[in-house]
Amino acid sequence: MSEKKNILVTGGLGFIGSNFIPYFLGKYPEYHIVNLDIVTYAGEEQNLAELKGHPRYTFIKGDVCDRELLETLFHRFDIKGVIHFAAESHVDNSISNPAVFIETNVKGTFTLLDVAYKYWMMAPFSCKTPYEGCRFHHISTDEVYGSLGDTGLFTEETPYAPNSPYSASKASSDMIVRSYRHTYGMNTVITNCSNNYGPKQHDEKLIPTIIRKALAGQPIPIYGDGKNIRDWLYVEDHCKGIDLAFHNGEPGAVYNIGGKNEKDNNAVARTICDVLYEECPCETGTYRDQITYVEDRAGHDMRYAIDASRIENKLGWKAEENFESGIRKTVAWYVEKYRGENSGA
Repeated sequence: MSEKKNILVTGGLGFIGSNFIPYFLGKYPEYHIVNLDIVTYAGEEQNLAELKGHPRYTFIKGDVCDRELLETLFHRFDIKGVIHFAAESHVDNSISNPAVFIETNVKGTFTLLDVAYKYWMMAPFSCKTPYEGCRFHHISTDEVYGSLGDTGLFTEETPYAPNSPYSASKASSDMIVRSYRHTYGMNTVITNCSNNYGPKQHDEKLIPTIIRKALAGQPIPIYGDGKNIRDWLYVEDHCKGIDLAFHNGEPGAVYNIGGKNEKDNNAVARTICDVLYEECPCETGTYRDQITYVEDRAGHDMRYAIDASRIENKLGWKAEENFESGIRKTVAWYVEKYRGENSGA
């Protein structure tokens, strides 16, 4: 393809977005990525420092709720695709301050979707290229499905039953995307992922917290009895799934992306402590000795687990990392990061 294809990635400075953009640019020389990010606590420009000066990368600081800015970007860059990561995602913060989650995740998704629809479909004469091939890819979460019992898996047909303000806001945004497909015929795709882990995740999330607290010799806080189960997905595997769904997914389809790595929080903490001990042993005892149980999160879902059969069978995706291999890469990355911070680098 000789002509560069401009796509808008929102929230590209966040955890998943900042892993996805370098992967995508490295794989596809025909794309130019415009990264729109408001730069909150969840994302920082340093996350994409390796792309400074990259000829096919443009960073724009701004809000997905800002319709005027979005319209300007679509016209300036002739945006032909959207990959929408931007979202408030810290569940604890949604419990203490749900309003910002409704604003960003619901209103922001609607505003972005509506601008894309009007640019691509309502006024094609203003578009430098035809609508065909333009796609809106919405990144969502398995938390929209609620909580599982001891058995079973979330499928794309599982009824929505969100239990936190965060998951409710994501479920709402999923429904808005769905409505634009069914009402207007817009080319959309939705992916719902399980718990991601890997480099560049915010320090407050579970796995970075375990590593950071362990290295600092501080108590490692685990909610409740530590028996809450999540399906862990290495972030690069997720990026590859997004790539496949964006390029090859059926219009209007939903794809669940999960790692088939069910672990409760106790097992996660112990595995990390053991890998850390191999990398940099404690002076006394083991890192496991620092595990401490704290008051459980309000409305804490007990178990999530994803059936990824559709994306595996339809698009040929498969998770390449199991938890043991992925967590070693993750621990190594954070050990280097925290050592650098402690040395003042």
